[in-house]
Amino acid sequence: SPQKSLDAAASEAEVDNPIEVLAKPKLIEPIDYENVIVQKKTQILNDALREMLLFPYDDFQTAILIRQRPYICSTVPDNAEKEAHSLFVTECIKTYNSDWHVVNYKYEDYSGEFRQLPNKGTKLEKLPVHVYEVDEEADKDEDAASLGSQKGGITKQGWLYKGNMNSAISVTMRSFKRRFFHLLQLGDGSYNLNFYKDEKISKEPKGSIFLDSCMGVVQNNKVRRFAFELKMQDKSSYLLAADSETEMEEWITTLNKILQLNFEAAMQEKRNGDLHEDDEQSKMDSSSSSLDSYLPEITKASRDSETKFKSESRVKLFALDPDAQKLDFSGIEPEVKPFEEKCGKKILVKCHDLSFNLQSCVAENEEGPTTNVEPFFITLSLFDIKYNRKISSDFLVDLNHSTVRHMIPNAPHQFLNGSSDCLHRIKDIIPEVMLQYPKQGVFSVTCPHPDIFLVARIEKVLQGSITHCAEPYMKSSDSSKVAQKVLKNAKQACQRLGQYRMPFAWAARPLFKDASGTLDKNARFSALYRQDSNKLSNEDMLKLLADFRKPEKMAKLPVILGNLDITIDNVFPDIPNYVNSSYIPMKQFENSTKTLVTFEVEEFVPCIPKHTQPFTIYNNHLYVYPKHLKYDSQKSFAKARNIAVCIEFKDSDDEDSLPLKCIYGRPGGPVFTRQAFATVLHHHHNPEFYDEVKIELPTQLHEKHHLLFTFFHVSCDNSSKGTTKKKDIVETQVGYSWLQLLKDGRVVTNEQHIPVSANIPSGYLNNQEPGTGKHSGPEIKWVDGGKPLLKVSTHLVSTVYTQDQHLNNFFQYCQKTESGAQALGADLVKYLKSLHAMEGYVMIAFLPTILNQLFRVLTRTTQEDVAVNVTRVIIHVVAQCHEEGLDSYLRSYVKYAYKAEPYIASEYKTVHEELAKSMTTILKPSADFLTSNKLLKYSWFFFEILIKSMAQHLIENSKVKLLRNQRFPASYHHAVETVVNMLMPHITQKYKDNPEASKNANHSLAVFIKRCFTFMDRGFVFKQINNYVSFFAPGDPKTLFEFKFEFLRVVCNHEHYIPLNLPMPFGKGRIQRYQDLQLDYSLSDEFCKNHFLVGLLLREVGNALQEFRDIRQIAISVLKNLMIKHAFDDRYASRSHQARIATLYLPVFGLLIENAHRIDVKDISPFPINAAGSSTKEEAVSLPASNPLVTPQKSVNALDNNLHKDLFGAISGIASPYTSSTPNVNCVRNADSRGSLISTDSGNSLPERHSEKSNSLDKNQQTCTPGSSVVRCDKLDQSEIKSLLMCFLHILKSMSDDALFTYWNKASPPELMDFFTIAEVCLHQFQYMGKRYIARNQEGLGPIVHDRKSQTLPVSRNRTGMMHARLQQLSSLDNSLTFSHSYGHSEADVLHQSLLEANIATEVCLTILDTLSLFTTAFKNQLLTDHGHNPLMKKVFDVYLCFLKKNQSETALKNVFSALRSLIFRFPSTFYEGRADMCSALCYEILKCCNSKLSSIRMEASQLLYFLMRNNFDYTGKRSFVRTHLQVIISVSQLIADVVGIGGTRFQQSLSIINNCANSDRLIKHTTFPSDVKDLTKRIRTVLMATAQMKEHENDPEMLVDLQYSLAKSYASTPELRKTWLDSMAKIHVKNGDLSEAAMCYVHVTALVAEYLLRKGMFKQGCSSFRVITPNIDEEASMMEDVGMQDVHFNEDVLMELLEQCADGLWKAERYELIADIYKLIIPIYEKRRDFERLAHLYDTLHRAYSKVTEVMHTGKRLLGTYFRVAFFGQGFFEDEDGKEYIYKEPKLTPLSEISQRLQKLYSDKFGSENVRMIQDSGKVNPKDLDSKYAYIQVTHVVPYFEEKELQERKTEFERNHNIRRFMFEMPFTHLGKRRGGVEEQCKRRTILTAIHCFPYVKKRIPVMYQHHTDLNPIEVAIDEMSKKVAELRQLCSSTEVDMIKLQLKLQGSVSVQVNAGPLAYARAFLDDTNTKRYPDNKLKLLKEVFRQFVEACGQALEVNERLIKEDQIEYQEEMKANFREMAKELSEIMHEQVCTERKVFH
Repeated sequence: SPQKSLDAAASEAEVDNPIEVLAKPKLIEPIDYENVIVQKKTQILNDALREMLLFPYDDFQTAILIRQRPYICSTVPDNAEKEAHSLFVTECIKTYNSDWHVVNYKYEDYSGEFRQLPNKGTKLEKLPVHVYEVDEEADKDEDAASLGSQKGGITKQGWLYKGNMNSAISVTMRSFKRRFFHLLQLGDGSYNLNFYKDEKISKEPKGSIFLDSCMGVVQNNKVRRFAFELKMQDKSSYLLAADSETEMEEWITTLNKILQLNFEAAMQEKRNGDLHEDDEQSKMDSSSSSLDSYLPEITKASRDSETKFKSESRVKLFALDPDAQKLDFSGIEPEVKPFEEKCGKKILVKCHDLSFNLQSCVAENEEGPTTNVEPFFITLSLFDIKYNRKISSDFLVDLNHSTVRHMIPNAPHQFLNGSSDCLHRIKDIIPEVMLQYPKQGVFSVTCPHPDIFLVARIEKVLQGSITHCAEPYMKSSDSSKVAQKVLKNAKQACQRLGQYRMPFAWAARPLFKDASGTLDKNARFSALYRQDSNKLSNEDMLKLLADFRKPEKMAKLPVILGNLDITIDNVFPDIPNYVNSSYIPMKQFENSTKTLVTFEVEEFVPCIPKHTQPFTIYNNHLYVYPKHLKYDSQKSFAKARNIAVCIEFKDSDDEDSLPLKCIYGRPGGPVFTRQAFATVLHHHHNPEFYDEVKIELPTQLHEKHHLLFTFFHVSCDNSSKGTTKKKDIVETQVGYSWLQLLKDGRVVTNEQHIPVSANIPSGYLNNQEPGTGKHSGPEIKWVDGGKPLLKVSTHLVSTVYTQDQHLNNFFQYCQKTESGAQALGADLVKYLKSLHAMEGYVMIAFLPTILNQLFRVLTRTTQEDVAVNVTRVIIHVVAQCHEEGLDSYLRSYVKYAYKAEPYIASEYKTVHEELAKSMTTILKPSADFLTSNKLLKYSWFFFEILIKSMAQHLIENSKVKLLRNQRFPASYHHAVETVVNMLMPHITQKYKDNPEASKNANHSLAVFIKRCFTFMDRGFVFKQINNYVSFFAPGDPKTLFEFKFEFLRVVCNHEHYIPLNLPMPFGKGRIQRYQDLQLDYSLSDEFCKNHFLVGLLLREVGNALQEFRDIRQIAISVLKNLMIKHAFDDRYASRSHQARIATLYLPVFGLLIENAHRIDVKDISPFPINAAGSSTKEEAVSLPASNPLVTPQKSVNALDNNLHKDLFGAISGIASPYTSSTPNVNCVRNADSRGSLISTDSGNSLPERHSEKSNSLDKNQQTCTPGSSVVRCDKLDQSEIKSLLMCFLHILKSMSDDALFTYWNKASPPELMDFFTIAEVCLHQFQYMGKRYIARNQEGLGPIVHDRKSQTLPVSRNRTGMMHARLQQLSSLDNSLTFSHSYGHSEADVLHQSLLEANIATEVCLTILDTLSLFTTAFKNQLLTDHGHNPLMKKVFDVYLCFLKKNQSETALKNVFSALRSLIFRFPSTFYEGRADMCSALCYEILKCCNSKLSSIRMEASQLLYFLMRNNFDYTGKRSFVRTHLQVIISVSQLIADVVGIGGTRFQQSLSIINNCANSDRLIKHTTFPSDVKDLTKRIRTVLMATAQMKEHENDPEMLVDLQYSLAKSYASTPELRKTWLDSMAKIHVKNGDLSEAAMCYVHVTALVAEYLLRKGMFKQGCSSFRVITPNIDEEASMMEDVGMQDVHFNEDVLMELLEQCADGLWKAERYELIADIYKLIIPIYEKRRDFERLAHLYDTLHRAYSKVTEVMHTGKRLLGTYFRVAFFGQGFFEDEDGKEYIYKEPKLTPLSEISQRLQKLYSDKFGSENVRMIQDSGKVNPKDLDSKYAYIQVTHVVPYFEEKELQERKTEFERNHNIRRFMFEMPFTHLGKRRGGVEEQCKRRTILTAIHCFPYVKKRIPVMYQHHTDLNPIEVAIDEMSKKVAELRQLCSSTEVDMIKLQLKLQGSVSVQVNAGPLAYARAFLDDTNTKRYPDNKLKLLKEVFRQFVEACGQALEVNERLIKEDQIEYQEEMKANFREMAKELSEIMHEQVCTERKVFH
């Protein structure tokens, strides 16, 4: 394939890949499609689904559409075709008469995107509404009291005082709280004593006391009267007090009664258990009861439900896909309509009345109406003063009353003479009488704007001068006499001069308000202004109108009194009784004389292409305007004053030839006449005219056609003087003039100046112009020496004549040579080239005619040169149309008008072949690049022509019946191939300089290739696609990828894409059944060859996944949209069809598995989901910490101004609890204090825990060495993942079970693991987050990812009809469409969105569930290896567990529970033997469901839990269910810890269900089982009592940890439970960003397990080996050995995992130094196991850890914490905390203000902000001085304190921050009581605090054990301060990298200080002679020594500074040196010794 040229490669320098050009993937040769389908004919025909393998026979056909005409008859005159003999006219007429030729593709509707499929496949059935717990109201609880209770039983309620529950504290009077108590019996018979804040007991209780664990109730009045005590089993007790003696007694008796009942029940149970322990019965049962009684048919039931769910009743996943829901119009091609007549803005003008003030009755007998006293005539037309032109023809109206009309006698006969010779057929269509008096006209305006005026000119019968005639009309005096006089004169004038008119008045009104054509209906006509005989012309009119809006100008004009009533209105589309400007009536025309006809008034459209449209009807009008006659100097005639002009149209100059009857007549007269007269001006020698004469031209004009003008002098004087002398002569001829119409074959237009002759001999046309001398014709007498006296202009409005000379010449030449076709050659090229100069508007007006002619020339020429030039002209035309935005006309042309010439093999060629060849020539690199760029840009047109030509050729020459490979000659195949090969380099090289052209060419090539599948050899077309693809390479710029995928998208949208891929078996040998299919799950070459298109697409998608995100997204969306299309295609609706299609996409599995590590993203959404501990499923939202290449995707969020700080938080995977208000995980709380360096590569220290692929990390590392972009490791985007998973799920759901089994059998173990990883990711990615979340998201806080395309709706090529239809079709989809996700915020939108998401989640859940159940059935044996503890089982189990972890709908959960039941039943050993981790995880999740808000789920969950216990009991041979028992307790503890709000009545109800199951289970009635269950529920209820306190402190992390800590302590005897609580504490720490504490929790857990293993003899070292890390570890040694240790499954592996976890935790906490200590424990084990891979990894991590240590020691950037002393005061609030002091450890550099604010907020939320006071002072607080109304908090910053000896040992910064117990703070004071004084009186108190434990610890606050003070006197203070200064200076000078800025600050503070402060102040105070006596000598000596060191240190510092400074600081340095000398001098004086300054700096 042609390679890209080098310069292109060079221009690609901007490619974002830094990689050398990658090798191109090899191309795979496609199959020879046509041969294969012949060879495999039998197999295909025998295939049940053969319609998926074969193209249909009737794929396309050609058709003729009858042209829809709006008129009653054709607009072309009947004989026009016969008359026409010029080629152009003939072709135009053909164009207007021809019908439309179309090619119909029967299945075309299936060849677009899925959104354009014909069936409303996307129409969702009413979606089922799913119930999700997450949508339940947060506070909605069923009436808690009734929910948990049992009817009957003892109850009691009332107020009591509750003492503090914690027995550790002495209960005081103050600590009693008044609470409302309610005693009730639970569903299983146990009793609970709940307490509430008030009497609303329907709410959740504050807490409860579980009476089953109560031992007794006794009175106890020690602390308070009426008090009694409940003694509990665990030695604790509750103190309650009543208000009175009687109440107390009542409570005590009631409670004792209950205890008595409990005791009896317990005894009874024990007897039962003993009695039947070895009963025969139970032995027999054990065999049958392997299935419990309440679900005996479990296997069957789960079977049924599984099959049921495979059924068809489920929703199509793709129908719910957000992309399928989006309305996206980018793909919709606008609908192409045939050409039609379009007009501009139409205005209906209705003429009602014209009345003047001068009125009278005109009848002789004075009977009849009062009217105007003479006839008036109105001419309406439009003027545009912006462009200074008249823009419409005239509309003539006669509004005279019939009596007035009769004043004019009927015209003499000569005008009316027979209408038989009329050019026009009008008489045959409508009776003339209907057209006689027009009343309403329709004007149209193409470009409306406010400066267009409707002008009315009013004329009357000629009488005399205008001024004279108008005078009577301008007076307002008594008018009856005047009227009579005027009437008399008028009657005379009408009799005599009735046919002549004179100008009289004018008026105007604006039409539009604005440029969009809004009619200005309020505007009125102006006053009627008198015409001025010198300002008549149109030019003058325009000038007058220009002043129309200037009242001062208009006021000067003379006004005639009268009123013109004409209204304007908008026009409705189908206006009835409408005739066009040639008087041809539209359809809907009533032929009755009553009908009011509406007339179209011709618009003079401006000659610019943008407003032109291709002509569709025949129209041939000439408008003639006599303008001016200059007769003042003529000598030929005596009288020539009142001049009338008569205009005639003649076709001969013979004497007796008649003028043609083709002039449009005036109102009242005939429709057509032979003459027309202009208005007459009285006594003007040089008259001006404004008249317009409209002529219907004959179809074919010839040389003789001309206009004849005859001039008359009209005598107006009707004086009675010469009454009888001579006959009254009205007119005298005063000259002739004529104008020939054709010149060079074109009609003469524009302004002409022509001479006037006095006579008119026959043959006058042959006469030369005057003055040329030669006379060939008769003698002519010229007036005024033959000067051009007459100015006349004409305007042609014709659709069969062009004024364009180039076009005219071209057609004339074609006509000349058509007879002798030999001349086609160089001349023709010349004419073709000149067509480039054709006027744009002409080109568009005659578009179809021109293009038809060009294509005709193309097929008839023999020379390549001509063909290329023809193509160039076509390119020019096409480009012009596009540039004017008129490409829609081209589309109409191709679709309807274009028709290939009939093909005669010998004579002509085919358009497709010739055009393809000349395109090739134009695309040659050597050719003109401007033309080739245009060709590229508008290539769609040429390809469409090729396609249509091919279709017409095949059908007309009956080649459709031939085999594909015989349809077209080899030459055409070659031409197509060459076009592809020539086009491609343009596309791949011009994408930068000419992006639009490349993009368009690429798209149209795709459309062409796609359509070729319909006509050509399909194997050939495949090859062209390969050719195309070969031009691209990996690492191309993004644009080229866009091109390539656009191409693939288009081609793959072919309507027969499925048959093209041949979804059938390609076996060797015999024809195979589908079942034996060798399915391909990877993209083997074989697969890509046989299923070419899908193979290519999947290969390309696979390669694209290695590219950048934008490219990946394009690729994925192409794949997904194609699959959506298959899913909705109604031709493939059945399951078997879909399964067959799925086989084509099986390699997608392979693709996903290859990229599994990039898809494995489990956290979704940038929301901390657990807003303030609500019971949403708590997933720590953090980045997967195991991948070193993860770059956190910043969630780009408007709220996120401090991203740079938060980045660290995101990286280290901290989701902070304080951000639940801001929707942004990256917002680490108070980022300022925590933003220090949390190592950016945090957490890649260790391989992924949980992952079976122990080397997941290393795998990534090896592959991602820079420079080899072979496998990318960055995670994909959420949207990409979702799309890929959608495809995965769709295939999974569609494919047959056999195909799935085959896949699993073929897959390698790692692939299987990845398969389930992907399945699990599906559950994460599509989980339903709840309506509230969706609503919050839609408010724009969340991640709305718009894809650019669908955001706006580009109505391409502004043809809205199609869009409209499409929109309606879509809107009918009963709102199942979110409008391109432009989320509204309405309820409905949120509801709709959540309905969709809920259905997706449920469907995904069920699909994965089906898959799992299939797998566990088929692969039972593999899953059972190692007693069901193998990586595969663990993986599968993780997926099962994931169902419970995510929000599921009720429907889904029911199925999940039944699936779990069968899982437990099939694989009991997994749960009941070996390690307990799976059992434990399951218990935890089931228990969570037992607390669900939905009762159905609670019911199901309780039964499942019961089943788990019961099954365990059976499994152990009916001995016990210790495993489940313990795990349930542990899980309950974890749940409490996670504060899921467990322990409420809902959970109690679930416990009751479990108990009741046990009691009613017949098969085990006589075993210990029921009582064991009862015992378990009892223990659970006891554990639950702790929850009340947890709930109380859920927002106080310190208290919460303390509480959990005390719980952990209480479980010293049950290591598993202690571990649970420590884990829980670690969780809280991680959540709060306290990473060191979390790490310590891990260390303690690990030590605990080690200690356990040591005692069991399974490990050599116990917890003592952890002392090196923390001395606090000794706590773990206190493990007690008791019942809690049975069924503990700790082993070496568990320990390894935990040690790895410790190392990880320590890494995150930046305590790198300790990692080695952990690894020392691991290494021996790995050495023993010879696990070298792990060892390599460990040592690598150690290497990195020590590198980190050196790095942080060097930079000093590691901050391991800040410490504060916090003391609480206020017994009323803090109760037992009152007066306690703690040391708090805060992360990094936390300022005092920050912790103070935090505590203040915390306790304000708790106690009310008005009650909390912060103590600012750090001194000792005397509680007696404090007001008991308030809670006081004192916070003081403290620093670690070490004695000298200790400092020697703790050498590094780390050692001084690790394992510290003692802290110090100092307080200044003076003996006088003030805080601060002068140096000589300033003392300070140093307080040293010792904490109970060392920091870091499992808690971040530790109580203070004791404190101790020392006071320093003033001189000691001085020594202390000065020593500090010296130490600081020394440290700064000695560090490896000197911090210059710090150094200079310190120096300045030491040497450049004012006189009375700083070092010198101390010297003067203590060392000056006057003062020395006061202080002991040893102290003075010490101080002096310190000062000597000080000077020494300053000198050294100055030296160091001098070395470092730049030029600009030299002066500053000198100044400091001077100051230093000063200081040294003064010190020397004070100390009486020379203080040494002798350093080299100072010389």
